[in-house]
Amino acid sequence: MFFDNKQDKNTDLPETTVVGPVSEKEQSLLSRVGYFFLDLIKLAIIAGITVGLVRYFLFKPFYVKGQSMEPTYHENEYLIIDEISYRFRAPQRGDVVVFHAPLGEDFYLKRILGLPGERVKVENNKVIIYNESYPQGIVVEEPYLIEDTIGQVSYDLKNDEYFVMGDNRDSSYDSRRFGPVKRSAIVGRTWFRGWPISRIGITHGPAYNF
Repeated sequence: MFFDNKQDKNTDLPETTVVGPVSEKEQSLLSRVGYFFLDLIKLAIIAGITVGLVRYFLFKPFYVKGQSMEPTYHENEYLIIDEISYRFRAPQRGDVVVFHAPLGEDFYLKRILGLPGERVKVENNKVIIYNESYPQGIVVEEPYLIEDTIGQVSYDLKNDEYFVMGDNRDSSYDSRRFGPVKRSAIVGRTWFRGWPISRIGITHGPAYNF
């Protein structure tokens, strides 16, 4: 019997490799990898939603601009603002709050001195509070100040109004100029200083003399 050697001419053609079915072990591994990445995607989505809700409803980051709150807060410091506390209690005297500026879309950072229903006077370089407990008035002792309070104004605050001032009294545009701040304008109070590293920590309000 003779064989035709011409059939050898096609031996240099590329071979076609046939892959058999995936084994159960390989299927199990692929499933585990798929579930792992699916869990990562779910976790990322949940984390994003959580961070968004926290930032929108509970805490907001702010940078300090300007020098109106020195020496308590300095320019470019990074603050976390607590928005949730005021859902359960009213703002208190001494709280440093972020609020919507009376004009424009900016935010201001000031300290609350006068509360709703009180009379606030600025005279003789002092802040004087008149209320039911102190009908004759009491001078607010402010240990955080490095200068006297200039100006001369008087306001009778309504039930939803607060009198706010910057700690750097010579360089602060505050209630002495634009008047009381409505409760609805207040975003929240300073809670945590995140920058600079040397000043990181929870912020606290002062202890007043009344």
